[in-house]
Amino acid sequence: MSQPRIHPTAIIDPRAELDSSVEVGAYTTIGPHVRIGSGTTIGNHVVINGPTTIGKNNRIFHFCSLGEAPQDKKYRDEPTTLEIGDGNTIREFCTFNRGTIQDKGVTRIGNDNWVMAYVHIAHDCDVGNHTILANNSSLAGHVEMSDYAILGGFTLVHQFCKIGAHVITAVGSVVFKDIPPYITAAGYDAKPHGINAEGLKRRGFSPEIITQIKRAYKTLYRNGLSLEEAKAELAKQIGICPEIQPLLDFLSISTRGIVR
Repeated sequence: MSQPRIHPTAIIDPRAELDSSVEVGAYTTIGPHVRIGSGTTIGNHVVINGPTTIGKNNRIFHFCSLGEAPQDKKYRDEPTTLEIGDGNTIREFCTFNRGTIQDKGVTRIGNDNWVMAYVHIAHDCDVGNHTILANNSSLAGHVEMSDYAILGGFTLVHQFCKIGAHVITAVGSVVFKDIPPYITAAGYDAKPHGINAEGLKRRGFSPEIITQIKRAYKTLYRNGLSLEEAKAELAKQIGICPEIQPLLDFLSISTRGIVR
């Protein structure tokens, strides 16, 4: 079996487990209790500490810090984890922290995410699949970010917020409340500005479905209804458009309130 392609200046703890196809760049340090799957490449000057699991075919660029202790004053060296899935691109100077025992104990990043430079993902965050986090966007602790969501550059998300599927935020947005699926949000603090129609088109939503999602947006934000009244109306719309169900489900689990 061939050995991992490791630059001679890299320092790999003998307790780390690297697939034979993993590439490791110059001056990178990988600590104990780190597992890295096949096809993953790691750039120069990267630091990866454990317990951390990184899946297959990830591209991790230079100067990242992954799996470091959470930035939480309650943390007392408990063996919490970072889990990164497959096919992610993680650009320069990103920082992903492990979880805390006050939550589920794991920070989790799914598959096929595109994470640009200087992104911070704090402890206990749960990032889904096919997301984009543009340069300098940051997730505080305990944030949940659903599939296909996009954060514009310098977007900041407050702890415990939820970002729904297919959401997009404008550059410099500051998010203090949950953003329901399909919404475009912008500002400080972030406010809704219609639906992410272009993103939905790119992902194969038909014009008819997009029209129904626009109708749901008006029900939630433009018809002068209370949240409970809007939820009742949305429940009626599911029979016409099942894609409204994720929006209604999100409203039921929102804990910080939604952007309004």
